[in-house]
Amino acid sequence: MGKKKIAFICVHNSCRSQIAEALGKHLAGDKFEFYSAGTETKTQINQDAVRIMKQLYGIDMEKSQYSKTADKIPMPDIAISMGCDVGCPYIGRAFDDDWGLADPTGKSDEYFVQVIEEIARKIESL
Repeated sequence: MGKKKIAFICVHNSCRSQIAEALGKHLAGDKFEFYSAGTETKTQINQDAVRIMKQLYGIDMEKSQYSKTADKIPMPDIAISMGCDVGCPYIGRAFDDDWGLADPTGKSDEYFVQVIEEIARKIESL
């Protein structure tokens, strides 16, 4: 039996969902397959997120990940929205959970670190 697929969904697949995908692979890649997607894409992953993930975990998200829409990933077993502050996208099925994370885009490094640590905690509790 294959690993369960977990997808992290945001409107823009550039920050929170990308961090969750990277941390998922890093922390629990042996247990699950992780994906992230959005309803809109950005030309690049949030550069603050990229920089801080390198500092904290030594992960280069730009090497292994890119911004993509939900139709470009397999249908997940578990779908998690990062936070519906901007209206939740519809991905063809209901979400299993909404993590309600605030978007750290444009905020301080400390704020980014808090969001990243919260995502890490949530992944460890999956």
